[in-house]
Amino acid sequence: MKKIKSALVSVFHKEGLEPIIEKMIELDIKIYSTGGTQKFIEGLGGQVNPVEELTGYPSILGGRVKTLHPKVFGGILARREADHLGQLDQYDIPTIDLVVVDLYPFEATVASTTDEEAIIEKIDIGGIALIRGAAKNFNDVAIVPAQSSYGMLQDILDNQGGATTIEQRTQLAAEAFAVSSHYDSAIFNYFNKTQQLDHFRRSHTSGKVLRYGENPHQSASYYGDLNEMLEQLSGKELSFNNLVDIDAAVGLMKEFKDEKPAFAILKHTNPCGVAIRSTVLESWHAALAGDPVSAFGGILISNHTIDLATAEEIDKLFYEVLIAPGFDSDAQALLTKKSKRVLLKIKHWNIQAKSFKSLLNGTIVQDTDLSIETEHQMTVATKAIPSGAQMDDLLFASKCAKHLKSNTIVLARGNQLLGMGCGQTSRVDALKQAITKAKHFGFELEGSVMASDAFFPFPDCVEIADQAGIKAVIQPGGSIKDQLSIDYCDANGLAMVMTGVRHFKH
Repeated sequence: MKKIKSALVSVFHKEGLEPIIEKMIELDIKIYSTGGTQKFIEGLGGQVNPVEELTGYPSILGGRVKTLHPKVFGGILARREADHLGQLDQYDIPTIDLVVVDLYPFEATVASTTDEEAIIEKIDIGGIALIRGAAKNFNDVAIVPAQSSYGMLQDILDNQGGATTIEQRTQLAAEAFAVSSHYDSAIFNYFNKTQQLDHFRRSHTSGKVLRYGENPHQSASYYGDLNEMLEQLSGKELSFNNLVDIDAAVGLMKEFKDEKPAFAILKHTNPCGVAIRSTVLESWHAALAGDPVSAFGGILISNHTIDLATAEEIDKLFYEVLIAPGFDSDAQALLTKKSKRVLLKIKHWNIQAKSFKSLLNGTIVQDTDLSIETEHQMTVATKAIPSGAQMDDLLFASKCAKHLKSNTIVLARGNQLLGMGCGQTSRVDALKQAITKAKHFGFELEGSVMASDAFFPFPDCVEIADQAGIKAVIQPGGSIKDQLSIDYCDANGLAMVMTGVRHFKH
């Protein structure tokens, strides 16, 4: 155990500091401080040794330089050994056993303003150096690098008389370098916002341990601020699989966020029912009709507020999660009666511009697929031109296909998903699966449309589609054999539209 006899305290945020200072005063710990923190401590009746008196220099350059001095860092970095202690005596440098600092709120400033001068001034220099210096000398010095560690310090002061163990100092040092690395990542990403440097930096501070991962034998954690995007109104704690499915659901419904009432049902990240109708209730019934079997235990999402009539129908089905931008009070009261079912209110549809995952011996990063094709971007490749209603259905089907695992085919009519095939090793198999599902659930395919997430290398898919009654096709195009599919469509009266954008989803 090492007794804390002296401390440097210099923080931006003072909340929660008062009881710590009061206990330091009680334990007769010598306190060094500066600026606003010094005034705060003196206001509590504490005696402060001003840093400027220790260094012999005032705070200069508008506060940019206050603690950057050998008389501060010498007392922090010195090992409590004869050689180092002798040098401290030689230069009249006091030892500092505890450093309590935090950092200027760089991320909060970036989030609140575009004023570059204000942002740059929130890049902490002295604070980050104090944190790293004290953490480096953890064998002899305790570092409290953020408000999140105040509780641990309070416990040390209250229950250990201000003495720290090596285990505690090691833990605090680890937290210090976590704070330091996160801060540096935020600053790097600000300066590299145009992606000129090919470096990957990602940091989250709010980790949450999940019950388990994809399977019970796998441990898992979530890092991020889920509450910034979603408000959980009821239900059990979200699992790893819930979060993956919710992410997929939000990505899909973002495509329809400005449309009339839309509803989607997803299972294992794949949409198995999607529809747009005049009311939320109608869109729910139409989405459910797409695959009422797979809907059991699924993830449900709407782009409009859920009313009581819709809630009463949804409540008849067992589901895992229901997401919507709002719930009428009577609908929410009904849906929250079943305690295990998760109810989420989505606050916005913003999706991160970059996506990434770990694999092999590293991480792959890519631009998130945020492309939404419009009719004006598309090329009609056939003699037959899609009608207005067909074009509307083609756009709808293409948005659905974008969010299904490749290879995928979507069949739709009247802004309703009729059948889908996904995750197949051949596009023909995906089409056959989609046709089989549609017919199994009683849909007539005559006059429907087909969307593919990638091009047709052969005309086999359009032939099968034609035989099933499908009249219009949307696909990216780009195969050296595109003309074979176009020729078949021209010979048989089908319309084909090419988007020029592939939507593989592995």
